Amino acid sequence: MTALMLAILAAWFVAIFLGPPLWLAMALAGWAFLALAGIPDLALAQRIAKTADSFPLLAAPLFILMGNVMNSAGITQRIFAFASVCVGWMRGGLCHANIVASVFFAGTSGSAVADAGGLGTLEIKAMTDEGYPPDIAAALTASSATIGPIIPPSLPMIIYGVSAETSIGALFLAGVVPGLLMAGALMVMVRAIAVRLDLPRHPFPGAADLWRAFRRAFWALLLPVILFAGLFGGVFTPTEAAAISVAYALILGLFVYREFRWVDLPKIVLATVETTGVVMALVMAAALLAYCLALSQVPQAAGAFLVQLAASPLVFLLIVNVILLAVGCFMEALAAMLILIPILVPTAMKLGIDPVHFGLVFVLNLMIGTITPPVGVVLYVTAKVADISFERVTRATLPFLVPLVVVLVAVTLWPPLATWLPGLVLGR
Repeated sequence: MTALMLAILAAWFVAIFLGPPLWLAMALAGWAFLALAGIPDLALAQRIAKTADSFPLLAAPLFILMGNVMNSAGITQRIFAFASVCVGWMRGGLCHANIVASVFFAGTSGSAVADAGGLGTLEIKAMTDEGYPPDIAAALTASSATIGPIIPPSLPMIIYGVSAETSIGALFLAGVVPGLLMAGALMVMVRAIAVRLDLPRHPFPGAADLWRAFRRAFWALLLPVILFAGLFGGVFTPTEAAAISVAYALILGLFVYREFRWVDLPKIVLATVETTGVVMALVMAAALLAYCLALSQVPQAAGAFLVQLAASPLVFLLIVNVILLAVGCFMEALAAMLILIPILVPTAMKLGIDPVHFGLVFVLNLMIGTITPPVGVVLYVTAKVADISFERVTRATLPFLVPLVVVLVAVTLWPPLATWLPGLVLGR
């Protein structure tokens, strides 16, 4: 069965370059294996239905809905305005504000694409209006958007936790310190670029300006606090937190800021359903393919090979980094996660690597992949928003990859950067 699965995987890998939807290619590969191995078709339906019937996975569409509501309710504008007042006085102030706003937004949306497409629209316009080069504005927006899925809540962390049967709460906590390190490292790089290009800055704000911006953004900034307190105080689960976040965002938009209208809700729900449909199709098809991989013993064979190749857990992690960074250049992050988790996670556990640490390294690699060509989806989003070519954004993004890779290496070499906070809060 191993040889059969490898042949099907080879055919599937060639097929995905011919243009069919990835979920369809994965589903057909799984069906072909079951049919040729003589396994009843009923197993296909059972596996897909079991995957969709997941309470933790319900958080995904809710967080997607929350991000869409926030973009329409005036919440993102207030977050960026507050960040601009806080750090706009520094050289290249709006670049720093871009990063700080992404940290705040990360605590509410959990999606790099939502950050780049929602908050990024506002950031890029503000930066270009003040004379910042459009390619720098787009590249920095794309780079800072990678913080979104690292700082909780995080859609990729939810998918990883469900697929790898790892605590989602622990994964959320593991992303806090690395996410803040990513922001700090990007700000160091921005400082160097800002000095070299003599980028503008705002006057130092007075206490009245700070208070005014904080007061306008207060209810928006309170959302991450509510999520953190509730999640890690044991008040609600990640799925319940997502539902509470949607309700809170609707209340802000309808009754506090009054920039959201009921007439906008059907369009937002439709956009959420479309995005969720794509995510769920990928998740279910990948679960079927993972089931077939398990039956064929391919993960065990790959794991044995990697164990022989890696003399230690650290060597294995370095090999995984290289694999994931390469895969991220050619495959969308969610699809790569769903395909590679059943192959790499069992080997990591066999080598004694902490599952939360490995999950953080896994997700961080693939988030960097979202801003690397040729399939850097976040680069496409920001290029469209800035109305410049994909190639131009890609060239401008290269310097910002350096601080992100430095953080990745640090997290890989020193696991406490990921495991300290979960241990402190959850006693892991």
